[in-house]
Amino acid sequence: MSEITRLPGLSASFPAHNEEDNVEPMIADLLAALPDFAERFEVVVVDDGSRDHTFERASAVAARDPRVRVVRHEVNRGYGAAVWTGLVSGTMAYAFFTDGDRQFDVRQIADLIRALPGHDVVVGYRVNRQDNVVRIANAHAWNWLIRTLFAVPVRDVDCAFKLFDRRVLQGLTIEAGGAMFSSELLARLKTRGARIAEVPVRHLPREKGSASGGNPRVIARAFCELFRLYRKLKSTPAT
Repeated sequence: MSEITRLPGLSASFPAHNEEDNVEPMIADLLAALPDFAERFEVVVVDDGSRDHTFERASAVAARDPRVRVVRHEVNRGYGAAVWTGLVSGTMAYAFFTDGDRQFDVRQIADLIRALPGHDVVVGYRVNRQDNVVRIANAHAWNWLIRTLFAVPVRDVDCAFKLFDRRVLQGLTIEAGGAMFSSELLARLKTRGARIAEVPVRHLPREKGSASGGNPRVIARAFCELFRLYRKLKSTPAT
């Protein structure tokens, strides 16, 4: 199968919760990069109940550029819910999502596209991860747990750099609204028989804003969602 270098249509989305300093540069990064990778594209920003000026700043960009849309959660629904909203709000044949903190080089979408032939999903895994030692150790333990429980064939399940053929997302139900989102998404896709590839991606230091993934409440919610999903997938096929 010949190498793919440009997609016919690409929806690129990212969640933003209190990212007023990052949201405009993040949109600009995508608008600069995407013309090289897709014939048609759109940028979907999901404001997840931000209490700063994230929504206003994103909306100002969207008002000037029809390629940008902003979807708003009136209250904070959690990381996973925001990512899922972005994915299902897209209209193009392929769907890509990343985070709104600018810790990835969006031009590495090219590496995901090159790995698409023969696959339905391409996920990144972070090299030289720019997090503290505790967070990296926790991530290794979490990835081991997800691979053990669900046999998801990736080494960095939560890497926020993923590309999908939209057809594999159609009819999919995702219940996790928090940090368990990516694990549930990949577990359900694997159960459906989706062909998954992974490629290395660079991880950049966060320059502005602060991460919330280490919040104890976020972690507790992830484990509750983890065991709920495990019981469900063991009892019935995923849909």
